[in-house]
Amino acid sequence: MSIRTTCPYCGVGCGVIATPDGAGGARIAGDPDHPANRGRLCSKGAALGQTLGLDARVLTPLIGGQPAEWDAALDLVAARFAATLAEHGPEAVAFYLSGQMLTEDYYVANKLAKGFLGTANIDTNSRLCMASTVAGHRRAFGTDTVPGIYDDLEEADLVVLVGSNLAWCHPVLFQRLSAARAARGTRVVVIDPRRTATCEIADLHLPLAPGSDAALFNALLVALADRGAVDRGYVAAHVAGFEAALAEARASDPAMTGLPAGDLETFLDWFCTTERVVTVFSQGINQSSSGTDKVNAILNCHLASGRIGRPGMGPFSVTGQPNAMGGREVGGLANMLACHLELENPAHRAAVQGFWASPAMPQASGLKAVEMFRAVAEGRIRALWIIHTNPAVSMPDAGAVAAAIRGCDFVVVSDITQTDTTRLAHVVLPALAWGEKSGTVTNSDRTISRQRAFLPAPGQARADWRILAEVARRMGWGAAFGWQSEAEVFAEYAALSGIAGQLGRDFDISGLAGADYDALPPTRWPVGPRRQGGRFFGAGGFFTPDARARMIPVAPRPPVAATGPRYPFRLNTGRIRDQWHTMTRTGLAPRLTQHIAEPFVEIHPEDAAALGLAPATLACLTSPEGEAILRVAVTDRVARGQVFAPMHWTADTAPTGRIDRLVAAVTDPVSGQPESKAAVVAIAPLAPAWYGFAVSTAPMQPDATYWARARSETGWRCELAGLEAPADWEAWARALFGLPEAICLSVEDRIRRSWRLAFMDGRRVLAALFVAPEPVELARNHVAERLGAEDAGLLAGRPAQGVPDPGPIVCACLTVGLNTITRAIATQGLTSVEAIGAALQAGTGCGACRPELAALLARRLEAAE
Repeated sequence: MSIRTTCPYCGVGCGVIATPDGAGGARIAGDPDHPANRGRLCSKGAALGQTLGLDARVLTPLIGGQPAEWDAALDLVAARFAATLAEHGPEAVAFYLSGQMLTEDYYVANKLAKGFLGTANIDTNSRLCMASTVAGHRRAFGTDTVPGIYDDLEEADLVVLVGSNLAWCHPVLFQRLSAARAARGTRVVVIDPRRTATCEIADLHLPLAPGSDAALFNALLVALADRGAVDRGYVAAHVAGFEAALAEARASDPAMTGLPAGDLETFLDWFCTTERVVTVFSQGINQSSSGTDKVNAILNCHLASGRIGRPGMGPFSVTGQPNAMGGREVGGLANMLACHLELENPAHRAAVQGFWASPAMPQASGLKAVEMFRAVAEGRIRALWIIHTNPAVSMPDAGAVAAAIRGCDFVVVSDITQTDTTRLAHVVLPALAWGEKSGTVTNSDRTISRQRAFLPAPGQARADWRILAEVARRMGWGAAFGWQSEAEVFAEYAALSGIAGQLGRDFDISGLAGADYDALPPTRWPVGPRRQGGRFFGAGGFFTPDARARMIPVAPRPPVAATGPRYPFRLNTGRIRDQWHTMTRTGLAPRLTQHIAEPFVEIHPEDAAALGLAPATLACLTSPEGEAILRVAVTDRVARGQVFAPMHWTADTAPTGRIDRLVAAVTDPVSGQPESKAAVVAIAPLAPAWYGFAVSTAPMQPDATYWARARSETGWRCELAGLEAPADWEAWARALFGLPEAICLSVEDRIRRSWRLAFMDGRRVLAALFVAPEPVELARNHVAERLGAEDAGLLAGRPAQGVPDPGPIVCACLTVGLNTITRAIATQGLTSVEAIGAALQAGTGCGACRPELAALLARRLEAAE
């Protein structure tokens, strides 16, 4: 039987239809009836079926790394938290949560922490993602309200994408925007220091200087005022602070952006003369030491022009995680209460405490994520519970965070797999994963969707809300945590939202309190007696004391860390197309590792030449906080003096590629969000004595200066490099593969100083190693595919004569390689992305590879001129 559920990746919140196969797996398809995606899926969503195995799962509680019974583990957690509370007070306990949690789980965690333990030290990895948007919304609107809906992308005449690589980070929204552009001629502006895949559909790309977004939108506010594009009636009726914001905008210098005058003028003209404008913003705005001000600079322009809350117009924050919005709604941040109520508002505190009948309630905001782990390091927090997140990798200054967790008196981690963080825990609690748990999530346009179970709970894994409730019961609060199902948790939460609605807040889903939970369709909030769904603020009605929006004066500020002789490069971090966070889920899908299999750094050709960096070699990046070794990608997608590196790799997949070790723990003073896109680094070539590529049917744990491991369809693949060559390559390889008795076939080229070794079980290849003094050139996917076959011919490193080599995968959905595409372009005379799709199907799945297909075509056409 097919089950309708929701994708567990980004904040788009795509509907998914899962059809279990009866063997622990499922066939995955997009839900054509879900309003977010209308049947579309990205490469990650389409590969969800490959992530459902139990190989890497934690299936029993662990105490001190050893299997334990649930009662023993829960008794220990309850006893240690109770003892810490009694001895050191509520400020000594903390929770660090995740946008991977379902809303019901989030709600129970917040109720336990704030209402019963009495601590506001409960924050979430959404602090690293969208906290600046939350703060900006609250300053401008009085609440954390997203005004628009996804349909606005298809109704706008101009869409401005700021700090948002929509093509790779929110591919389904990119598809919707691309279709609208093709159908109705929507103009698209991309504002980003880097030329990303999203620029494929850009009518104008503004590669502004890092951190100068506020200066750009201040210039826009001035232009709106000077060109008569301010909606004076809307401002007079619904907005406060216009003159002060405009005066501050006039004082800032647009030259900070570094943009050509003509391009800047084009952008100002398009925005000022187009009524239906949507500004989409994401991590490039939020992850900044002045992120809140940047958000408010954008909001100022929409408020001044009255382009908000009406079809095809408004500011639109797109979130990074599947339930970042749900976490915000239940008060998952240290400075909020549930249902958009304010922690520091006495009436709101009293209302929530009365509803919960709770014994305690903090009076002030708790510690935000960066502050929280600093307090852990200083010994002020002595009991810490981490749920579904990997801060030992994902936090800024990640090395210091890992050390803080390691030194904490008592650490509990609830998760589904072993991670860098679970290995530091005193107690690990096995949780249900996507496909096994049931609850709700909220996406970026306020649509609540059901995530439904379609697989049985494996081993001893339990739902997060049940684990939390069991600890609460052991601490004496069983009556307040006595739900029998997640439906009962949701009903309580919905009832509390009705009180929030009575207090004049935006978030009210009390109309769902008695709904059929199992059959709940995707529903956009609010759903209460005062309002049903739709957009906010088109006719005013802000959630401030006088019902007016606030325009905030913004003085642009550069990033905190300044480049200089010691650290001359500005580091931008982000995601890649086919991976998610620290790859605890996407890393299980071989299909998703074939596009980009190792960490890399993008660097401009002139910078690479000056540093002596050749493509595919290795570079050492250092910052005041740490060091990383990354593969070099020479490209003009980045400007001179700037580099880009993705953030997905961990100690399990590439220990020297953990990029957040380089990022300083500098935060926005309002939101507490870290500045993750403006670290400063020095770069130098690494000079390995050897490079290698290995494949194996079993996992490898290399002893090498550099390694990056990924799954393949037949086992594992690994890139390698070392500063010193071993004396005996066969012995080294046997240790690498754990094959002391296997037959070894080897080919040595003493002139080229290269080795090729294959280890056999009879005629079947178990593992192979290729070594050379330069980056190893071979058909990697072909070698990986031959692993396990009865054929030692893979030592050739490429297909036999006459057999085509598909090359590196470009289209992950349909598994179409680079060589296949370039051959078809040349031999079939293909001249458009659509023609490539018709010939090879590439680009016809999720569409996220279309920018790369367009780039391949462009290079081919340039070469032909």
